[in-house]
Amino acid sequence: MSKAVSALGGASHTGFADVADAGLRGMITLRGDLSSARMKKAVKAAAGTAVPAARRIELNGDRGAAWMSPDELLILVPYDDAHSTVEALEKALAGDHHLVADVSDARSVFTVKGAKATEALMKLCPVDFGTLAEGEVRRTRAAQVAAALWKSGPDEFTLVAFRSVAGYVMGLLEVSARKGGEVFPA
Repeated sequence: MSKAVSALGGASHTGFADVADAGLRGMITLRGDLSSARMKKAVKAAAGTAVPAARRIELNGDRGAAWMSPDELLILVPYDDAHSTVEALEKALAGDHHLVADVSDARSVFTVKGAKATEALMKLCPVDFGTLAEGEVRRTRAAQVAAALWKSGPDEFTLVAFRSVAGYVMGLLEVSARKGGEVFPA
């Protein structure tokens, strides 16, 4: 069996913001009735969190749940736990209308860090970063590709995109974070 690797092998770039391939991450699409008691219990067991409110992400260490739409969550787990988490979710939701899909190998995760991280992202994403609170999720685009992002720390953002466009997204982030390209120079 081949060893799983991230799309970009840990690539990174330092400019006025630091951008990096965040490595492998277990990601599971979970669809169903987010208000049902069985769903809430299954999410708590899988992610260690409650079902998040609309446009929110709930994190508990290296696990979490992100709201993607009124009937969809993105469950985050360590990469090596994705398969067993899918099995546990399927078992917990058996008999209920639901969909569980391991999308870990179909997605890439990036971090954008630094005091001016928002400036690199402002060039790519039509998001009002001035009002984006920590723990708030946005489904958006990075230039012309689908992405989801959230403020994962005071000066840090996590961005998720399709693995098939990981090189393109890294190139976008790198160019957007090049020194001298600040939107609001110091």
